[in-house]
Amino acid sequence: MVRAMGPKSFLKLLPPNAAIRRELVDLLYTSLPQVTAVNAASITASVALAAAHRDPGYIAISFAIVVNAIGRTVSLLRYKKRAAQLSDKDVILWERIYAAAAASFGLALGALSFRAFQLDDGPGAWLAFGLSMSYCVGMVSRAAIRPWVVLTTAAVLLAPTLVGGLMRPEISYRLGAGMLVLFWFTIREASRHLSKAFIERLEAKHALARQANHDFLTGLPNRAAFLDALAGVGGTVAVVAIDLDGFKPVNDRHGHHAGDDLLRQVAERLSDCVGTGGMAARFGGDEFMLLKPVGNAAEGRDQALGLAREAVRTLSMPFLLSDIPVVIGASAGLLVNDAPRSDGALTHILRRVDAALYAAKRAGGGHCSWADQHDTTLCQVG
Repeated sequence: MVRAMGPKSFLKLLPPNAAIRRELVDLLYTSLPQVTAVNAASITASVALAAAHRDPGYIAISFAIVVNAIGRTVSLLRYKKRAAQLSDKDVILWERIYAAAAASFGLALGALSFRAFQLDDGPGAWLAFGLSMSYCVGMVSRAAIRPWVVLTTAAVLLAPTLVGGLMRPEISYRLGAGMLVLFWFTIREASRHLSKAFIERLEAKHALARQANHDFLTGLPNRAAFLDALAGVGGTVAVVAIDLDGFKPVNDRHGHHAGDDLLRQVAERLSDCVGTGGMAARFGGDEFMLLKPVGNAAEGRDQALGLAREAVRTLSMPFLLSDIPVVIGASAGLLVNDAPRSDGALTHILRRVDAALYAAKRAGGGHCSWADQHDTTLCQVG
């Protein structure tokens, strides 16, 4: 026996992360050619029925189809222009906009079938039903992307036709209405299987991409991801190189497992330190890099120095390794750089900030050093 899809079943079809959901919604909005074809056919048929019968119901429905067709086309074009600037929250809103527009258009087509049944207009009912099936089949092509959109639209589309068929005295109409229920359940099962397989493929693709751009131990972005971010970010940024003081003795004394645990805790602290607007990356070993947009001139230098000091300060606090408190330290080299940044400029930036880092290390550790100065700025802990 086929069970209806409940809330938990729907939750299983939700994409597991924002990046996958964004990609799915992007795919929803690539349907402009298909939408244009369905719009043109639906407008032509509904206007023809309205003109032939001069029925107020047909006229109202044809007007609704035209308005919905225009609205859907406009939303597709607007999303294409704005997609790159949308936040994750905006993407969810646009998914719902797509669903509302699709369901509204489906309801108008279903109403056309219902009105034809009311008027006993056989040719009109046949034409409207053909449009509904064409639209439904087109929506099924999106079943692997966002099945809840397809199932909601199909239900809204088929419901008026089902009701209209059940209202007819002929047994053939009533049997046909029952077939629509079975058709919807067929779509449901197809959507469930297609969506599961499609999302699994996207998850695998994103997992491979993450492995190529993230450090396997700490989960932080790696060197390649950091350089891409540095090249792509606009405006003035602070670049801070961090090297741990006293990491090797901890690794030698407590073992590599403890050393790995320490690096993961360092990564967490640096991520918290840089915040949501910046990036913490692991370059390898016990070396990390921070990137964060800052203000211009003196304000930007103050913000960069504050970031470096906070990083050194937070890494000087005790770490717990198997309930054993361990204290290390850190040194930092920093600079403030303005866009644009070419490949050659990126290499020069890394060399400068590395030189500043080692100047801080030579000063005894626990220091910050500017890449454009020979002196070091002591970071007071506490």
